[in-house]
Amino acid sequence: MHNSTRENYTGLVAEITPEKLYLNRRQFMKAAGLALGGAFLAACAPQPASTPTVLPTVLPTKSLAASPSSTPGAVKRLPATSKTADEYGDPLTPVETTTNYNNYYEFTYSKDNVNQAASAFHASPWTVEVSGLVNQPKTYTMDDILKKFAQEDRIYRLRCVEDWSMVIPWQGFSLSRILAEVQPTSAARYMSFTSVLRPDEMPGQKSSTFSWPYQEGLRMDEAMHDLTILATGIYGQPLPVQDGAPIRLVVPWKYGFKSIKAVAKIELVADQPATFWSSAAPDEYGFYSNVNPNRPHPRWSQASEQRLGEDHLRPTLLFNGYADEVAALYAGMDLIKNY
Repeated sequence: MHNSTRENYTGLVAEITPEKLYLNRRQFMKAAGLALGGAFLAACAPQPASTPTVLPTVLPTKSLAASPSSTPGAVKRLPATSKTADEYGDPLTPVETTTNYNNYYEFTYSKDNVNQAASAFHASPWTVEVSGLVNQPKTYTMDDILKKFAQEDRIYRLRCVEDWSMVIPWQGFSLSRILAEVQPTSAARYMSFTSVLRPDEMPGQKSSTFSWPYQEGLRMDEAMHDLTILATGIYGQPLPVQDGAPIRLVVPWKYGFKSIKAVAKIELVADQPATFWSSAAPDEYGFYSNVNPNRPHPRWSQASEQRLGEDHLRPTLLFNGYADEVAALYAGMDLIKNY
């Protein structure tokens, strides 16, 4: 972020994400007495004029099987065979919520009208350039991607850093399949992801509050993990613009902002890349951004979360409940220091 932007960051962001929106939501929930899940949804996700009713609420799924959790006191995990729930038995978040409640600052700072603010965005034609420390750099069209990589169904939890969460049925494919094609060199240690830069279609990018375009990054072992996918669909249909069309990253054990939307460029690099939020506020958002109930955000606890559609708070699980699959990636690391 530019120095002039950094000087204005604290005051502006307090209005955009953390305290104003976060505390207003808390105050609303308290005033409402956490009454009914339906009332909470109505407040969080009012339906727009053009709700995408073509999306089904039930997805035929082939989610990854899950092993029983070894974390003492953890919620019991079930085989991930349900068409309507994750491996804990938690139901899918209604499609009306998933497609109408989202953070996408390229379009608007409001969560509940992103689909309206994004109505001028063109998700086609589209290309994804893969370059950097690879032996076979490639540029894929979306037709290439859909023909070359068979799409799989994955039901994943999404945990926002603002302490709300969803259960979402994605369609996509493991990022490792692209890596196998481009053949990383031995010097590649990280992957850098860059979103599209189109201020004429993304009015939020005209703001100098942040340094655009949006960027994210992963270590190579994180990128190679089978849970890490590039998603092209949701609820059995192509991604809506407000959810990251036409292709986005999904890393389910990390806070949602790590799952960059509208991916246009992937670069393999030797050094840890800059990322959007850790550049904007390094004291609040680290490179790893793993879901960790034991490390509070500087301005709020991460020990619990509000699952959209529920009338109560629930405990947040380490690595968002995927510890059995991914904890080995961070063996020996201080998860508080390496936040």
